[in-house]
Amino acid sequence: MNRISTFRAAVAALAMVALGGVALAQSPAPSAPPVTSPAATPSPAPSAVPVPPPAETKSPADVPTAEKPPTPVPPPPAASVQNADPFGEEFTLEPKKVLVMKGTANWDAAFDTLIDSFKALTALLDKQSIKATGNSMIVYTSTDDTGFTYLAQIPVDQDVKNLTKDISMGKSPEGKALKFVHRGSYDNMDNTYEAITNHLDDKKLEAKDTFIEEYITDPLKTAEDKLVINVYVPLR
Repeated sequence: MNRISTFRAAVAALAMVALGGVALAQSPAPSAPPVTSPAATPSPAPSAVPVPPPAETKSPADVPTAEKPPTPVPPPPAASVQNADPFGEEFTLEPKKVLVMKGTANWDAAFDTLIDSFKALTALLDKQSIKATGNSMIVYTSTDDTGFTYLAQIPVDQDVKNLTKDISMGKSPEGKALKFVHRGSYDNMDNTYEAITNHLDDKKLEAKDTFIEEYITDPLKTAEDKLVINVYVPLR
């Protein structure tokens, strides 16, 4: 029995005791019947007037639910929506005319070597007042435990003159590939490539021996930890 039910039972018991006490107090004591004349007819004794029980004291919990105003519930905060980068999105690479520089690098100085290649290509374009028509790219042609060979490429819409032995004109890769996105420094790309490898294994896909990095942010002007790089993995 909860607290309110106990209170109600106690009030009812007290009311019954009060009713009984009043009835006893108003009942006349027994005595010898009086001698009356026929003309005098005694009026009947008044009956006891019932006493109503004391009013119940209602607690807030006794108020019917309908009488309580509903408690307003604030709407949930709007969830922040983040646009997830594509990971393993099917993509078709279109060939572009590019200025190309061949190079080799070891993994310890990989990013610095790539930056030097982009600087050499940009300097040649600036000297001839030729503007790039797309994002800088790196095409990895072979890799091993110590380093890799690569092609640094910058798209252009015209032929470039005065080429050196390491710089030539060419075309960027074409064909079907899977697109992945990396955000952050070049040194942290190991995590991205590990995730790419796991994705290919899960999907039972076989990649070609080359892969392409497209630098969405200019690597010559962007802090390394702010880089955004699209990684394209051509499939067999």
